[in-house]
Amino acid sequence: MAEAVFFSDADFELYRTLIYNESGIHFTATNRSILESRLKERLREKGIDSVKTYFATISRNKEELKNFLDSITTNLTRFFRNQAHFDALERHVVPELLKIKKAASSNILKIWSAGCSTGEEPYTIAMLMSEILPPPYKFEIIASDISLKCLMTGKEGFYSDSRIVGIPPSYLKKYFDKVEGGYKVHADIMSKIRFDYHNLKNDSGFRNLDIVFCRNVIIYFDETAQAAVINRFWDSMASKSFLFIGHSESLFGMDTKFEFVKTQWATLYRKFI
Repeated sequence: MAEAVFFSDADFELYRTLIYNESGIHFTATNRSILESRLKERLREKGIDSVKTYFATISRNKEELKNFLDSITTNLTRFFRNQAHFDALERHVVPELLKIKKAASSNILKIWSAGCSTGEEPYTIAMLMSEILPPPYKFEIIASDISLKCLMTGKEGFYSDSRIVGIPPSYLKKYFDKVEGGYKVHADIMSKIRFDYHNLKNDSGFRNLDIVFCRNVIIYFDETAQAAVINRFWDSMASKSFLFIGHSESLFGMDTKFEFVKTQWATLYRKFI
């Protein structure tokens, strides 16, 4: 007798359509195995033996759907990932924004780390901004992700010894406390960041942001979903502001109003109206 198929082509179409409609994440035939392995793990955790039964569950249970979307996302990150972006932030973006803020008599820089994963990116930004912003300028960071588990890690601010690679020793000494098994971010840095659940499929409601980081996220979307996310970023940003995307990502050929900016350190995008 033939072995029962765990995940048929019809099942794959059902799941990937639901995932796309709910999150914008696009699973192709080439990464089907990733979805299948994550699904097996989720069913094992829930004690469910049928993909059809689980599909019915996530179709009617929004909380479990959130948990499922959490389980299929890839959360690869580290402190100071792609140093060139932070060099461009320090030497080009912040100086430009301070000129704009001075002319507008404003002293707050608003930053969004979208797809923040376990928090390394927003904490990196917070440490750097703490170093380079002169008084009376201040900053606030919103850090969002579709993964609730990742957000909990970010909120906790604890990182094991193996995960603090890349942090300059002076920053580690100044902004972390050594605790058992790793390091804990100082409370003053944690207070600069608000971690919040957000699905990039939807409007964030954020407005007048000066800087948006969304790196290595839209690569998981198809062209239609990418354009929708980028245009929502445009709506959330101030009239003179900057967007960072992953070094392997590009807005080339996309119907967007952002201007391409090539600096000495890295390439990025600008909203300038």
